[in-house]
Amino acid sequence: MAITAALVKELRERTGAAMMDCKKALVEANGDVDAAIETMRASGQAKAIKKAGRVTAEGRVVARTAETTSIIIEVNCETDFVGKDDNFVSFVDRTADVALQYKTETIEALMAATYANGQTVEEARQELVNKIGENIQIRRLALMTANGSYLHGAKIGVLVNVEGGDNELAKDIAMHVAASKPEVILPEEVPADRVEAERRFLTDQALESGKPKEVVDKMIDGRMRKFLGEISLVGQPFVKDPSFSVSDLLKQHNAKVTCFVRYEVGEGVDKKVDNFAEEVMAQVRGSE
Repeated sequence: MAITAALVKELRERTGAAMMDCKKALVEANGDVDAAIETMRASGQAKAIKKAGRVTAEGRVVARTAETTSIIIEVNCETDFVGKDDNFVSFVDRTADVALQYKTETIEALMAATYANGQTVEEARQELVNKIGENIQIRRLALMTANGSYLHGAKIGVLVNVEGGDNELAKDIAMHVAASKPEVILPEEVPADRVEAERRFLTDQALESGKPKEVVDKMIDGRMRKFLGEISLVGQPFVKDPSFSVSDLLKQHNAKVTCFVRYEVGEGVDKKVDNFAEEVMAQVRGSE
């Protein structure tokens, strides 16, 4: 039976295993997904498969730079406790080193990359899952040309590329991005649908005041400029001195930002909110 991309994708989604491991298991199982899962369990991947569906919203962000090439990676686990565990920290650091060494641009390529001992990153990940007992996932990575970086502990990481200025300026811009969370560099880079949605919201809000349309239009124009300034890097007040904007800072140095990446651990992940009181009561009821 032909092993299609759709079959590999289905097995990967059900197990959380690497693409190459999924394809190998499907070949051995002649395309039978359920049989492939059993094969993977039998080969020692059972614990990793069992935990693959658990939410991972904790972990670490790391960055590495060699000359002008930089990489930033977010690796997630289930709890903050494991995020500080020496074994987890070591895995993240070694993986970041390998990612920069091979200049991997995708998670799939990184998973297939090997450490000095010949072990692949995916094999090390599964081994760590079995050892620690939590789901561990490499969530995202970005490889780029950058001359500025900033890490806020292990939770927020930024890479930025600035043309002009010096290393101190690039670092200041990276620090600003970490603190102020701009979505784009320039106001005109905000997606049109986002702009239109905000304009509709502000218009509906203003019309409720009963003011004339021409007054409302002027109000909306001003509020839209403020909105676009707040979410664009160049329009934000500089975090180290809010008396002037990032745009002013860049002009002082005859510089411009060409790109940036900002990762924050767990952002956008639907986190499970535990009710501690209910958990305790459930344990009490279970012991009766």
